[in-house]
Amino acid sequence: MTDHRPDPFDQLRNAPAPRPRDAAKAAALAAARAAFEAETEKSKIPAKGNPAARRLMSIFASFKRISIMDMRVPIGTAAIALLVLPLGWQLYSSTALSPTQSVSRPAPAPQPVEEAEPAPVDTRSEAPAVAPPVTTMPVAPEPMLESEAAPSMMRIPSAVPPPPAAPITLAQDSAMSPAYIGTSATEPSGDEFTSFDEQRLKIAAEEPVSTFSLDVDTASYSYVRRQLEDGFVPEPDAVRIEELINYFPYDYPAAPSADMPFKPTVKVFPTPWNDKTEIMAIGIRGYAPPAEAIPPSNLVFLIDTSGSMDEPDKLPLLKRSFALLLDQLSDKDTVSIVTYAGSAGVALEPTSASDKAKILSALDELGAGGSTAGAEGIELAYRLAEQGKVDGTNRVILATDGDFNVGIDDPKALEQFITKKRQSGISLSVLGFGRGNLDDATMQALAQNGNGNASYLSNFAEAKKVLVEEVGGTLHTIAQDVKVQVEFNPALVSEYRLIGYETRHLNREDFNNDAVDAGDIGAGHTVTALYEITPAGEGQVDPLRYGSETTQPAASGDELAFLKIRYKLPGESVSQLIEQPVTPSVAYDDIAVAGIDAQFATAVAAFGQKLRGSAYGSDMTWAEIEALARSARGMDEGGYRAEFVRLVRDAAMLEPDAE
Repeated sequence: MTDHRPDPFDQLRNAPAPRPRDAAKAAALAAARAAFEAETEKSKIPAKGNPAARRLMSIFASFKRISIMDMRVPIGTAAIALLVLPLGWQLYSSTALSPTQSVSRPAPAPQPVEEAEPAPVDTRSEAPAVAPPVTTMPVAPEPMLESEAAPSMMRIPSAVPPPPAAPITLAQDSAMSPAYIGTSATEPSGDEFTSFDEQRLKIAAEEPVSTFSLDVDTASYSYVRRQLEDGFVPEPDAVRIEELINYFPYDYPAAPSADMPFKPTVKVFPTPWNDKTEIMAIGIRGYAPPAEAIPPSNLVFLIDTSGSMDEPDKLPLLKRSFALLLDQLSDKDTVSIVTYAGSAGVALEPTSASDKAKILSALDELGAGGSTAGAEGIELAYRLAEQGKVDGTNRVILATDGDFNVGIDDPKALEQFITKKRQSGISLSVLGFGRGNLDDATMQALAQNGNGNASYLSNFAEAKKVLVEEVGGTLHTIAQDVKVQVEFNPALVSEYRLIGYETRHLNREDFNNDAVDAGDIGAGHTVTALYEITPAGEGQVDPLRYGSETTQPAASGDELAFLKIRYKLPGESVSQLIEQPVTPSVAYDDIAVAGIDAQFATAVAAFGQKLRGSAYGSDMTWAEIEALARSARGMDEGGYRAEFVRLVRDAAMLEPDAE
């Protein structure tokens, strides 16, 4: 049905215009004049306050002092946008899932542009075409798909869920580490480590004898701790499990006298990560002589003062660390200081440790600068050590961040030089500082050839531990060339593997050869070695089809193994021997019954294996390692075991268990 009602707009358009009314026009003009006069009078009132601080009338003003009020909003908005948009984009880019994870979406297909239909022409009137005001009606936008949302309302696709929030340790928070919690944060550190393969499983019937050098270096643990606290997973070669285990003190029985500087403690108990194997733990505690029996020390500090040492955790920390050590020395000790950088020089001639002011002044004057090319650094240090040689401890302590250009460029020639000096009675210890330039491989090699220790001082607390709490073990040697040899009984042990000590392996024939160098034990030091052994009948390796049955010893009895330890007393060239059978009397059915030291050492071993990505012990979760270590904290006077528990939690956040 057609509607024939007249169009009101046509009626208005065709109607004649009304005649102007003189009265209305006069009233409007009068009102306008009154308003103008009122505004003029108001403008004559002086403004309050300083004219220079009057309200801003416009962002820009013309040369004729005309305020451009209509330009304030668009120009101000544009200026703010130019400032905010780049900052917003940078914030969005830096807070994305990760620098390498970007969400890519396919560009929407271009839609064809539809041409607007021409407006209908009204032909019913012949009146002049006066265009009416155009009113633009808002057009409702088409509904957007979720994947086509505007950037300001972008949603993360369900295929890439946001990472769950995880607690951050204080060390990680303060360091502002770029590592992402819950992801592996391993990256090249710039530090160099000796590459080695993990100890392999050995068949007792084929290789019943295991021989290694006993050492007490702890640099690996200190380095690993710093990396984890800063939010990084250390590279596998930086994790030397025996150094992690031996970082902690254990309550082994003390040795009776200096003539017998230690006696072994052996325990056998179930393995927490493998119910088919057992752990055989060997522990010793070095003899700690009374203060009056400690011989005098002749110490030469060989200090790296190159430009790379100019960082808070390097030369400044080194100075404070040596000041701590100075407080532990007696009046009968002497101290010398040699520096190497652009050139080598004597910063302090041999001086009695009682003259602390002179020694501290020499330390305080050291500054970092120049390249690392000490032409005579190492030779000058040994020359001073020989000059002040005493009947006691004669030691060069090399402190560096990893630059070993101490005058002998060839690493092999440097090791031979240090070995020759060791034979003359002067040992060498190495203290590492900082990171990014640390040459751990050279540090370990020099310390081993110099019959000394290698420690990594990551902070002041570690300096206190090494140079104050363990100063006796750091400076005073009670046993030299300590070697361990274990022979397993194939009748009761089918397989075994030594946990750690990969870089300290010795050949079987080296054990009785006193000319072969091995590790040294310091006063009061505790050393632990762990074997994972497999009882007969539970082996992982299939027996040989055509094997021989003649591998059984003539008289094996009930012994699991036979332990032998060789060592030399300081200043002697002929070794002494300790022997001890490992019998069922030292075996325990439960690790908890074996004692807290056994539990804690095993927890540290499991931690090191998991951190290295070992083929062994991977079934043990971080939570299980933490629980085992927590149950074995004991007295923990120094808080080192509690610190380790926290470290396990840090590792769990960076390397979560695979599901």
